[in-house]
Amino acid sequence: MIRFILLQNRQGKTRLAKYYVPLEDSEKQKLQYEVHRLVVNRDPKFTNFVEFRTHKVIYRRYAGLFFSMCVDITDNELAYLESIYLFVEILDHFFSNVCELDLVFNFHKVYLILDEFILAGELQETSKKAIIERMAELERQE
Repeated sequence: MIRFILLQNRQGKTRLAKYYVPLEDSEKQKLQYEVHRLVVNRDPKFTNFVEFRTHKVIYRRYAGLFFSMCVDITDNELAYLESIYLFVEILDHFFSNVCELDLVFNFHKVYLILDEFILAGELQETSKKAIIERMAELERQE
């Protein structure tokens, strides 16, 4: 199960945070700080999986953003790494070459995309085509 998803820039500014377990606001801030420190200082030649408390953080850096997921220790790392890649591909398709400003000014659409393929901390849809078609349908309704 996914515990939380974070999108952070290199300076540590959180651009998206989605939590699938209940946490206090102070704990959320602490987690964001700790995860950023963990992934930003990590050597790029190491794997994208790192143990964090009693869970695992799976992360990937794209341009100036770190996409991080905290999952259970027994979950498949490669499946979640692939889901990060899928999320980036969908963002790239939806925003036509996505950048950090797209995430800031269209955060509601980013959350909508995220909710299309992750439900209650579990991967729901893994088809890029199905997600993009659903997003196009939602865009037509607006």
